[in-house]
Amino acid sequence: MSIKLGDTAPDFQAETSLGDIKFHEFLGDSWGILFSHPADYTPVCTTELGYTAKLKSEFDKRGTKVIALSVDGVEDHQNWIKDINETQNTDVQFPVIADKNRRISELYDFIHPNASLTATVRSLLIIDPGKKVRLIITYPASTGRNFNEILRVLDSLQLVDSHKIATPVNWKNGEDVIVPPTISTEEARKIFPKGVTEVKPYLRYTPQPNT
Repeated sequence: MSIKLGDTAPDFQAETSLGDIKFHEFLGDSWGILFSHPADYTPVCTTELGYTAKLKSEFDKRGTKVIALSVDGVEDHQNWIKDINETQNTDVQFPVIADKNRRISELYDFIHPNASLTATVRSLLIIDPGKKVRLIITYPASTGRNFNEILRVLDSLQLVDSHKIATPVNWKNGEDVIVPPTISTEEARKIFPKGVTEVKPYLRYTPQPNT
């Protein structure tokens, strides 16, 4: 199947480096990040998992649970995690899913025949508390993911869900946001007491509402 934005993230049961899980139960009411890796002991992914572990407090602040997936088994995962902790000077505390039969990879469309008939592509999904897929990014095997960008998108999605706004190019937490076209300027001035700057009738900015 092909996962699209707005779809419900499929539920599954799996073995992980931290024991068996049911995916939706694992997520609970949290936001979630599910990201796939072609195999254990790959250098780019080693740096990614290490950096993700260092961001634990940032994900905790955003009420977000992180879980990785690789097509190797639990024992390999656990030994790889020891390498990650050693080489990246960190402590990986999130689970890594074992997907030796590629059942979950195929469920989530992580196998792309043009890239590889057997290994997963390096995809990342952000899933909201309603279990809806809100972001899908797929990287080539040679390029490490930018987790600062993942945090930026997570901030944007959570802000959009709590306020009637959109975020402009290169937006970062604390900067001005955009008033959506569905809201008139007159209405916007009532909704956003910090003020509305109209550049064009369709392009209006307001200070971030929750700062």
